[in-house]
Amino acid sequence: MKRVALFITCVNDALFPEAPKAVVRILERLGYEVDFPAAQTCCGQMHANSGYKNDAARLARSFDEVFGGYDAIVTPSGSCAAMARDQYPHLTGSDIGQRVHELSEFLVDVAGVEDVGAHFPHSVTYHPTCHGTRALGLGDKPLRLLRAVGGIDLVDLPAADQCCGFGGTFALKNSEVSSAMLADKCRNAAATGAEYLAAADNSCLTHIGGGISRLSRIYGSAGVAKSGGPKPIHYAEILASTA
Repeated sequence: MKRVALFITCVNDALFPEAPKAVVRILERLGYEVDFPAAQTCCGQMHANSGYKNDAARLARSFDEVFGGYDAIVTPSGSCAAMARDQYPHLTGSDIGQRVHELSEFLVDVAGVEDVGAHFPHSVTYHPTCHGTRALGLGDKPLRLLRAVGGIDLVDLPAADQCCGFGGTFALKNSEVSSAMLADKCRNAAATGAEYLAAADNSCLTHIGGGISRLSRIYGSAGVAKSGGPKPIHYAEILASTA
């Protein structure tokens, strides 16, 4: 049996456990044995981005120790995959990031599949997150996987390539700019009429979901759909669904 390691990331561990559980179901359905190294911790991205290089380097070295024995490491986070791939070489000289795959990269490029046997009879729009698009170059891999899902109605998102305004601490340090970007993203998402908004990073989905909720209360049907807009969902949960 083929063996891979699962890196679930801090946000998913603390707030969104269904996404990594979905990754396990998908990979096991495809015949993989999934290991979960219990000693894993933060990838160090927020430390590195905030200027705490030494702290980030310690976490990078810990990542290397925990996952060093695996040829393939899969994560439901484009943001954390980009951290390992782009910043670890500068922090520690490690090349382990080349073995870290965002889920769609692993499925399409390594496993060589697009149809994972999913069924999800709902309308869905997809937001390509910045790290996945600009840092990892995922391209249309997540969309190719979603298009193969049975029963799905995939709806185009207007201005899909525009940032949602989260960017980690960017949303805190530049709140007015972030809020304006978020408002545009939420209105575009609501305009699709889709039931669900999917993405590869739960951090961005949290930001957008909060924005949709607030805009619904403030503007009602004039600002967003009467339903309040699409429900955020990690695309791994769609791919894991067989209902």
